[in-house]
Amino acid sequence: MGKQGEGWFVIQLVLFLIILLVPDVDGVEFPLGVRALGGLLMIAAGTTVIAGILSLGPNRTPFPRPVPQGRLVTHGLYGIVRHPIYAAIIAGALGFGLLTGHWLRISLAGVLFLFFDLKSRREERWLVQAYPEYAEYRRRVKKLIPGIY
Repeated sequence: MGKQGEGWFVIQLVLFLIILLVPDVDGVEFPLGVRALGGLLMIAAGTTVIAGILSLGPNRTPFPRPVPQGRLVTHGLYGIVRHPIYAAIIAGALGFGLLTGHWLRISLAGVLFLFFDLKSRREERWLVQAYPEYAEYRRRVKKLIPGIY
């Protein structure tokens, strides 16, 4: 998957494109409340992605391998969940499916969950190597769903 984990990033982009470009063959007219929930999920997800990126500061990279001479970020959103950007992207994809009434998009949010779970496993092996304190952080903070998983 590449020295920095570039393959993971490429697969991620392909999944995003599939979710965005999937044809509307199974459109369902969800009630307004469900569509509104989808829109709110998308807004919250976008805000969380931006906040997560800003929290990382100079540590941010599109690849799963940590940047050299980086530091472990455990405050803010990273004190609630270890991978807030991944969690937000999953929530945004789910919201997009609800907003558009598209069962396949909703299902693909589940595929994204599985993908980010696998990607984060690889990323966390690198994080443990880069930051000895990561093992304790991992015991204390859940991976993708605050307080649950």
